Amino acid sequence: MAPAERATPPKLVLCVIDAMAPAMLEQAVADGVAPVLATLIERGRYMPECVAAFPSVTPVCAASIVTGVAQDEHLIPGMNWFHRAEQRYVEYGSSFRSAQRFGIARQLTDTVYNMNRAHLSARTPTVFESLDDADVRTAGTTYLMYRGRHRHEPQRDTTLTKVASTLMTRHAVMGPRELFYADVFASRRTGCRSGLGMPGVRDRHSGCVSSFMVEHDLFDFLLLSLPDNDWRSHKDGPSAQVQSIAQADLQLARVCDAAGGVDEFLSEHAMIVMADHSQAPVSETIALQDELADLGVLGPSRSAPADDAHIAVCPSQRAAMVYALHPAERDAMRASVVARALAIDGVDHVMWLAQRRDTPLRLLHQRRELRFRPGGELRDWRDVAWSLDGQLAALDASVRDRRLDTPSYPDALARVWSALSCANSGEVLLSAAPGYEFLDWGRQAHVGGGSHGSLHASDSLGALITYGVQLPSPEPAQWAIRDVAPLVLAHFGLNVAAS
Repeated sequence: MAPAERATPPKLVLCVIDAMAPAMLEQAVADGVAPVLATLIERGRYMPECVAAFPSVTPVCAASIVTGVAQDEHLIPGMNWFHRAEQRYVEYGSSFRSAQRFGIARQLTDTVYNMNRAHLSARTPTVFESLDDADVRTAGTTYLMYRGRHRHEPQRDTTLTKVASTLMTRHAVMGPRELFYADVFASRRTGCRSGLGMPGVRDRHSGCVSSFMVEHDLFDFLLLSLPDNDWRSHKDGPSAQVQSIAQADLQLARVCDAAGGVDEFLSEHAMIVMADHSQAPVSETIALQDELADLGVLGPSRSAPADDAHIAVCPSQRAAMVYALHPAERDAMRASVVARALAIDGVDHVMWLAQRRDTPLRLLHQRRELRFRPGGELRDWRDVAWSLDGQLAALDASVRDRRLDTPSYPDALARVWSALSCANSGEVLLSAAPGYEFLDWGRQAHVGGGSHGSLHASDSLGALITYGVQLPSPEPAQWAIRDVAPLVLAHFGLNVAAS
C-alpha cells in the first residue's frame, strides 16, 4: 500500500527504463528476475498502456516526459530533422555511421548541447526548471533532456573527457542542481565512470551515481535514466528485454540498498517508473532516400543545399519526415511525396496538413483517407473532441456512443496533430508498417532486432508504475507520457494541468 500522507512530500525518483515493453516487464516479474519492479507493482499502481509521442523516438518522447507537452509546443520533432532556419539536417544519433555522414562533432554538439539549449522551446519549462525555481533539490543522471537552472562546466580530468572536449564546443550547460551526464558533466566527484556513456555501461553509471546521491542525501527529485534496455532490444529484439529489464532492476536494487534496502528506501521515497516508448521486431527496411531520389533529395552535406535539391528526407527509425526546401513549390512537392509514398512497400500511413493550421489533417492508409481536426462531436479516450470526415478504417477505428476508439494506433489523432503542427516538422510524415524500419542516412537499420518510432501500438505503448504519488481525480482513461511531468510537479505542490 502507499505510504501515509505527510506534511513534507517524500523525495521522488522518476526512473525512465528506455523502451520497456509492458509484456516484457510482466514476464521479467513473473520469472522473478525483477524483484524491485515487482514490489513497486504490488504496492503501487501499474498502467500497462502508457502512450508515447509520435514519432515514438527517444528525443521526442524525452522532451514530452520532462515538459508535459507534445512537440507542437516543445518543438523537438524527431531523431533526424531539417532545421529550416539553418538550412541543414539535425542528427541526434540514429547510428554511428549516420553520425559520420553528418559529422561526429556536429552530431555530438546537437545532441549534448543544442537539443536542450537551442532546439527545445524556451517557452516550455522542464520539470528541472520548474522545481529549481521552487527551491526543490533536483538531480539527473545521463538523459537527453536535462535543462535546469544550475550551471555546469564540462569535465576535463580524464583522457576520455579531454577527447570529448576536442570534439564538441566547450560550453557549460544549464541543468539540475546535481547533474551527471556520462563523464562529460559531473556536479561532484563520485568515483563513478561511464566510459562516455557507451551502451552496456550506462545503467551501471546511473545506478552508481544515484546510490551516491541517496547515501549523501543530495536530492528531493531525481531523474534516474536506465537506457540500456533500448540498446539491447535494438540489437537482439524485444524478446531480449527480460534480461535487460533484470539488469535495470539490479540498478534499482543498488539505489535502494544505499538507503538500507527496498522497504527503507520506499519509506522515504515516492517513485515513478516508466518507459518512454516500446519496441517492435524489424525484418524489412525502407530506403526512403532512394524511393524519392527523383524529386531531388538533399544529401547530408555540411554546406548549403545544392540548387538541384528540392526535398529533405529525415528517417527516424520507424517514422520519417519529408520537407519541401522551397516555399514556392511546397504544395507541388507535398503532392508528389504523398503519391510516391503510397506506392512504397512498408509505409503504413502518410500524413500531412494541407495548410499548417486552418485545414484538416489528412491521413492515408492503404488508399483509405481520413480527414480530421480538433473540435467536434466525437471524443477520444483522453476526452479530446474531434471532427472526422472519411474512412475510419484508415486508423482501424470504431465509434460507439460518440466515443472514438483506435486501439491499433493509440491516441492517434492528438499525436499526429501535434506532430504536424510542430513548427520544426516536415510537410509530410510517414509511419512504417509492423516489421519495417526506414534506413537512416548511414544506411543502417535494426533488421533482426527491434525498433520504434511508428504510430502503431506495438512500439507506442510502454509501462508506467507509480508508488507514493497522488494520482489525478479522475484519472486519464488513457495514460500518456506527457501526463508524467504534471504528476511530478503536483507531488511538490506545483499544479500544472496535463495537455
